[in-house]
Amino acid sequence: MSPRVALVLVSHSAQVADGTAQIAGQMAPDVLLLPAGGIDGDIGTSVDLVMESVERGLAECDDATGGVVVLTDLGSAVLTTDLVLEMVEPDRVRVPQAPFVEGAVSAAVAAQQGGDLTAVEAAALEAGSQYAAARPAQDAAASADGAVNATVTLRNPLGLHARTAAQVARAVADSGLTITVDGVDGSSVLALMALGATGGRELTLSASGDGAAAAVESLVALIDSGFGEV
Repeated sequence: MSPRVALVLVSHSAQVADGTAQIAGQMAPDVLLLPAGGIDGDIGTSVDLVMESVERGLAECDDATGGVVVLTDLGSAVLTTDLVLEMVEPDRVRVPQAPFVEGAVSAAVAAQQGGDLTAVEAAALEAGSQYAAARPAQDAAASADGAVNATVTLRNPLGLHARTAAQVARAVADSGLTITVDGVDGSSVLALMALGATGGRELTLSASGDGAAAAVESLVALIDSGFGEV
């Protein structure tokens, strides 16, 4: 399924908008990411540029449950976006009060996974709390009854950086199961990155439900492969 939601990244700096789009694009290669930063090569925000980006996003994500999520960096970027909202379909555009980079990353991954407008907006809003919520590994004994557990060692030197964390998160989301990695939500890129797990660290995976054993086995294989970096 193609992503149903596009992201428009409104920053006062073209470089910041472009860079954030590049980071998010590493984790969500199929999502339409539209940087709308700067004004006439200088610092500021442009109604025309934001309008152009929003209109393109709406045109390319015309599913009934699709649309555009706009992330903004500073207060006046919100004002610029509000002016644009007066001239487009407001029910198909969301402007969550979310952290700019973290929100863009989390929203992009949700869109890549096929989330609708509401799901992608929620992912952006939860980004800050997800990053802060990373916890140390749980003991196997604390796992829920019937859980399937496994351990695997990170073989790639950089471990769970942005791109590899996104691969793990997508695999977990595709499984349809709740899978934890060292006690954090395996479908959350930000929570995985917040573990600070580098090469040589052993990770504990835990899942439950129908197909848990196969899902954990597949995830172990992905991590043990070194993500193509070894």
